[in-house]
Amino acid sequence: MTIPSVLLAASDAAATAGATGVSHADDGPGWLLRGVIIVGVLGAILLAWILLRGYGDSDGN
Repeated sequence: MTIPSVLLAASDAAATAGATGVSHADDGPGWLLRGVIIVGVLGAILLAWILLRGYGDSDGN
């Protein structure tokens, strides 16, 4: 069944979610935030490696 209106589609989705007990609010932070966290952690590791790679090899300068 096609729904001609966005508002009707949203209300139908809300009614379906309420009937099944599943809502999209319980999905968590989502794939975007997960990707941002992964990129941030990898960036911090790369930055630490760049800054610390020559730290122990100082020749007294």
